[in-house]
Amino acid sequence: MTSKKLFGSKGWTPERLGSLSGKTYIITGSNTGTGFQATRILLSKGAKVVMLNRNPHKSKDAIEVLREEFGNHTEVSFIRMDLADLNSIRKAASEVLEKVSHIDALLCNAAIAQIAKQELTVDGFESQLGVNHYGHFLLCGLLFNRIEESKGRIVVVSSEGHKMGHRTIQFDDINWDKNYHPNKVYSQSKLAQMMFAYELQDKIKSAKKQVKVYVCHPGASNTSLINEKANFATRFSWSLMVKLGVAQTANKGAYPEVMCTTEENLKERAYYGPTGLMNFGGPVGQGKLEPFVLEKNALTKLWALSEKEVSFNWPL
Repeated sequence: MTSKKLFGSKGWTPERLGSLSGKTYIITGSNTGTGFQATRILLSKGAKVVMLNRNPHKSKDAIEVLREEFGNHTEVSFIRMDLADLNSIRKAASEVLEKVSHIDALLCNAAIAQIAKQELTVDGFESQLGVNHYGHFLLCGLLFNRIEESKGRIVVVSSEGHKMGHRTIQFDDINWDKNYHPNKVYSQSKLAQMMFAYELQDKIKSAKKQVKVYVCHPGASNTSLINEKANFATRFSWSLMVKLGVAQTANKGAYPEVMCTTEENLKERAYYGPTGLMNFGGPVGQGKLEPFVLEKNALTKLWALSEKEVSFNWPL
């Protein structure tokens, strides 16, 4: 299955979207970057979006911008959630369950990357693994029954960076206390997200539940993901990519997650994103899913460890 067979030579674009009126989507990390652009695209088709973000001020500003564009009637709201704090996630999930009766899709979009020096979350996890994987693992588990009631979807936004590290989980030192490296740790965190998604697919199938799980990546997109917490070399190389036009717009970077949120008849055991040169940009379609991502022993071991670390047993 290729992008050309599915969507023509241009790949998937929002032109394929019809009305999304009556649909409700929850998006993490949605006040900037690809999450904000995904929110824009979904709202433009009449959907309702609940933003889960850490920063209240940036979220309010983002909502103002969206309502200026689409009107004061636009159904967009914000619930504060910090993926680096398990208690914050639990509180946000409780608020979602209280206020949102129907969830058509949960988009696990938020991420941090390339943290130059090791940082720990509130709960003692290495920050990139804690935010990108553990935080979303808990959030998805807490909201799973509501998503299942809606026969909804979970969309995991990973990264091509998952290929750039050890290509496995460093279980014997998962916090990287001995050999911390910003890129390799980021790679592990994005690989962990993918392994979680594919193991979740297996568990859903065994439990005969009705939730679809899709995995995608945004390519190289011009967002604020690389920031002052990255080392100078990383920031310099990224700024050069942006100046040279190698990085695509955040709007185009949002296409894969919107596609996985809305498109029918997609394969689940797949990996979606830009299919151009080095997968940085180009037509959005199905990419190559590497075998190491699906190594079953690692999938099951990571799942068990994740349940233990976040003190949550999934209802599966």
